[in-house]
Amino acid sequence: MISDSATPLIVASGVKKAFQHMGRTLEVLRGIDLTIYVGEMVGIVGQSGAGKSTLLHCMGTLDLVSSGSITIASEELTTMSGARLADLRNRTIGFVFQFHHLLPEFNALENVLMPGLIQGRSRKEMAPRASALLEEVGLADRMLHRPGELSGGEQQRVALARALVLDPKLLLADEPTGNLDSRTSEAMHQLFYKINETRKTTIVIVTHNAALAGGMERVITLRDGKVERDERRNDASYRHAGPDAVVAERAGTGKVDVA
Repeated sequence: MISDSATPLIVASGVKKAFQHMGRTLEVLRGIDLTIYVGEMVGIVGQSGAGKSTLLHCMGTLDLVSSGSITIASEELTTMSGARLADLRNRTIGFVFQFHHLLPEFNALENVLMPGLIQGRSRKEMAPRASALLEEVGLADRMLHRPGELSGGEQQRVALARALVLDPKLLLADEPTGNLDSRTSEAMHQLFYKINETRKTTIVIVTHNAALAGGMERVITLRDGKVERDERRNDASYRHAGPDAVVAERAGTGKVDVA
């Protein structure tokens, strides 16, 4: 439950995003207003085309809004230069996507420490941190394997460790279990919950997975580029009730709209 003294991490005000396509203007986001607080775990759900991934990309500075504003940790994104956005992204945000985007020529350990090397840190400094994260996600015995030698679930765990290696304030995930079977997906869900609980990392996940969305304390539903619903749970017991019970219980509706 968010207290009155909670600190906002992301504030979106009047966010609109339009794309030009074949001479037409496509309005994807049509005025998004929301605040996400430090330590929250938030699911963004809705029908395909509702604007979920576009909103996530705007939050992550991977795309610019057409109008409105987004602040992260009180820093206004819309007034920043490309270089400052890249610096903020590297310092503050970790990403996990549906496709893991691991570098195939490097092993798991090297993939995880890569963001630190890009930031100018030494391998000597980053390697222990990367090793510890791979152990945390259950890959202690797979550190020297390349992506082609890992299962899909193992590759996504490497991607999760890589996203956390610089200890970001914000973790953004776009359909992180979209290519995984149900058993592997559930294992990934538990990792996200654990990271949120133990590290207090703020996590925002776009998902079509009802079990994953149902296990979060807050679920935002988008429809036609606007916030249709913004629901919170007041306790975390639902994370341990099992996916079917979780989905049936949310808001008394018997379902979570993640189509």
